[in-house]
Amino acid sequence: MTPPPARHPIGVHVGPGLTDGNALDDGGPLARAAEMDADGVQIFLTDPQSYKSPKPRPDADALLQSDVMVVVHAPYMLNVASTNNRIRIPGRKLLAEHAQAAAAVGARGMVVHGGHVLAEDDPAVGVENWRKTFTYQAKNGGFPLPLLIENTAGGGNAMARELEAIARLWDAVGEFGAGFVLDTCHAWAAGWDLSTVVDDVRAVTGRIDLVHLNNSRDPHGSSRDRHAPLVGGEIPTELLVEVARAADCPIVLETPGDAAAHAEEIVVLREALGG
Repeated sequence: MTPPPARHPIGVHVGPGLTDGNALDDGGPLARAAEMDADGVQIFLTDPQSYKSPKPRPDADALLQSDVMVVVHAPYMLNVASTNNRIRIPGRKLLAEHAQAAAAVGARGMVVHGGHVLAEDDPAVGVENWRKTFTYQAKNGGFPLPLLIENTAGGGNAMARELEAIARLWDAVGEFGAGFVLDTCHAWAAGWDLSTVVDDVRAVTGRIDLVHLNNSRDPHGSSRDRHAPLVGGEIPTELLVEVARAADCPIVLETPGDAAAHAEEIVVLREALGG
């Protein structure tokens, strides 16, 4: 008998699993998930620091047909909020390409950072650029899967660092069905109260679609995005568990460590969350 799906599916961010776009170098994400007994994986489709278009994956059918939860993370350097045309316009095109490629592997959603504008720019322009991104895509059939905007750790003119900024962004993009990713390390670094963060975010966005459950190497309010293992960072582990429980949605670990360490973290979470 097939076991019922996990109430809180727990995934782990894994490497791309590709050497040249045509061959898997480590057995691929499904093998990594099995090695860690994970319910899901989060993957990049290209080098996260590049502007390369994603290529078809040789394991696309296997990922699409698997019961393993797949989440795709868009490249880090995509910034559709930017006032620089040379960054924003290619970024919109690449965002759409990655969304199509993510849908082709059966991803539940695609995580993308909120981006930022320059210090001399009005943040309202960045918000409007996000709205234009969704508006343009809507005219071309929309994104083929949920686009999940993630809160960020630092940056004075970031679109998704402060709750007030996220509220302005959601006023512009919420109607398009944008999803939200709560990163606990980023929230901690930005000075948010993790004891109330789930309610605080939902009061703004109405939703949390995914939690990046990460500890932090640095103190509260540091603005530093340096992840730590689930147990042993600056954030009390029991507080992270409470965030996961309150959010009641899929979880992805982006914590440092090898497969054995991640397998241990998954066991800890399953026991704490009851399934």
